[in-house]
Amino acid sequence: MPPLEDRLAHLEDDRAIRDLKARYLRACDAKDVATLRETLLPDGAVIAFDGFAPLDGRDAFLALYSQMACTPGVFDIHHGANGVITFDGADHALGQWSLLFHSINLANRTITQMGVEYEDHYLKQNGRWWIAETRSHRRSCLIQTVDAAGTLAITVMGEPPEIYS
Repeated sequence: MPPLEDRLAHLEDDRAIRDLKARYLRACDAKDVATLRETLLPDGAVIAFDGFAPLDGRDAFLALYSQMACTPGVFDIHHGANGVITFDGADHALGQWSLLFHSINLANRTITQMGVEYEDHYLKQNGRWWIAETRSHRRSCLIQTVDAAGTLAITVMGEPPEIYS
């Protein structure tokens, strides 16, 4: 059995990564670009989300995120769960997460729900953890439109559309 200090460090790192992912998801919901920026590796972050063109680093991701999510009338919830963290050395870890994404877009009059799986790579630099790589795979999608009378109509059910916007 590893020494107590090593086991304690492992538990602290696991908790730090879980908190990092929670800050990332909560920052997405709060439209908090500054906090979101502080979760992603400053140089060389890989962001590859299913349905979107690959993004070159955190600044490209933050620009797209700001354009899509940080507009009036867009209300999002990113509910992450089922986190599994595995360590590949003292400064590198992998994470798998399930995500329920729910979005209300008043301009488009749409309600979107998606089941998503994340695969993350985490890197510890100077004593703190960063999201170095995050990839998502959409598993299910429900998009509904709401007409002026408040009637819902399903426009997508099951497979996610090729390009989500």
